Amino acid sequence: MKILVVVDSINVNDSSGSKANVSLIHNLAKAGYEVLVYHYSRKNIQFQGVTCVSIKERKFSLFYLLSRSQREISRITKINFNSKIESIFGFSFTFFNDSNSIKEGLKKVQNFESDWVLTLSMASSFRPHKALLGLPEWHSKWLAYIHDPYPMHSYPRPYDWVEPGHQFKRDFFLEIIEKARYVLYPSKFLADWMQSYYHNQKGKEIIVPHQIAKETIDLSLLPTYFNLNYFNILHAGNMMSARNPIALIEAFEKFVEQTPKAKNHSKLYFIGSPSCFDEQIKEKQKMMPQLFLSKEYVPFQTVLAMQYLTSVNVILEALGPLSPFLPGKFTHCVQARKPILLLGPFFSESKRLLGNDYAYWSAIDDVDLIHSHINALYYLWLENKNHLIMDRPDLMYYLSEAHLQKTINELKP
Repeated sequence: MKILVVVDSINVNDSSGSKANVSLIHNLAKAGYEVLVYHYSRKNIQFQGVTCVSIKERKFSLFYLLSRSQREISRITKINFNSKIESIFGFSFTFFNDSNSIKEGLKKVQNFESDWVLTLSMASSFRPHKALLGLPEWHSKWLAYIHDPYPMHSYPRPYDWVEPGHQFKRDFFLEIIEKARYVLYPSKFLADWMQSYYHNQKGKEIIVPHQIAKETIDLSLLPTYFNLNYFNILHAGNMMSARNPIALIEAFEKFVEQTPKAKNHSKLYFIGSPSCFDEQIKEKQKMMPQLFLSKEYVPFQTVLAMQYLTSVNVILEALGPLSPFLPGKFTHCVQARKPILLLGPFFSESKRLLGNDYAYWSAIDDVDLIHSHINALYYLWLENKNHLIMDRPDLMYYLSEAHLQKTINELKP
C-alpha cells in the first residue's frame, strides 16, 4: 500500500506537533507501507526508508507580495495588521501563499499512485488541508489528521481563545470534514468533542494515537545539571497559561519540608520554553534550590534522554471539566517506562488510557493529593532507585506500528 503524506514540517525541534507527526511517518514505514512525504519545512530533511520532498515557497505570486509588504509595513509602523486581515479574509496572506505553495508542489508528484493521501496538522496550522481542498481528484482517498480542536474558539474551558475570522475558519473546517474520506484524531475524547461541533463528521472519525517511535537515547546529551543519582521529577514541554504548575511546586515544597532526608537528593525540573509562570517559579527557586527552571529551549534529543532517565515524568493539563488532548509527550513517557504523575481533569484522554484505577492521578490544584503521590513515589524510588518502572504492554501496543497497521488496513476506500 502506498501513502502520500503532506505535512507542514518534519523538523522535530519545531514543536511537539512536528515530533508527533515524524513518529507517525516513521511508524507508517515500519508497518510496511511505501511512504512518500511532501513537507513544507523548507530545508532538506531525509528519513531512512522514506522519501522526503521539500516543497518550495512560491515567491512570484500576489499573496507572497502581499504577505511580505504587510510584514515590512508592520516592521516600520510597529503595528500588527494580521488580526484585521484575518477578520476580513479569514486567514493571513502568508497562510494563503503557503497553502498555494503546497498545492503547486503536490501537482508535481509523479510515478506514485497513492492508496491514501494523509494530511497532517500542527497546532492551528492546516495548510496541507487547505492545499488538499484544491485537489478534488484526491478527496476520495484523503485522510485528514486533526491534531487539536479547530478553530481555536472550539477549545474547551478554561481556554478562551477567539481568533479573528473564526467563522471563516469554521466554514473551512466544515469543508474539510465534508470532502475528506476519513477524519483522523489522536484521541477518542477529541473526536467526540469535535463531533459536538461538526455533525457532518459522523461515521468518518478514526482514532490514530500519537506513535511510539524507536529512538536512540544518547546519554552523552544529558545536561550537567541532571543528576542521575537523585529522585528526579521532570516536567518537559511548554506551559500555556491554563497549565498552572504552582500546586505541583507547592506539593513538592511540602514534600521537601516534611521529608528532610530527601532534601539533598531530590529535584523538580521544568524544561521548556519561557512561560507566564517563570517569575513565580524563580521566586520559589530563591527559597528552594531543589527547583530547576531551564533558561531557554532544550533540544528534543536532550529532553528525550532526560525523560528516559528521570524517576518520574509529569503530564500537566489545564484545570477544567475536560482535557480531550493526547499530549505528544505521552508516548515518550509510556516508552520511558517511568511512573507518570498525571495532573489534570477526571475526564482526560491521558487518564482514559492510563485507566480509572491509575494510582498517580490528581486534579492540577490538589496540593495535598499531589504531595501524597510524590511521597509514595519517593519511597518506591528509595527501594528500587533506577529500577522504578511503569510497565504497560497494553499502551505500548496501542501506540505501536502494529496497531497503526491494523487501523489503516481496516479503512475502506
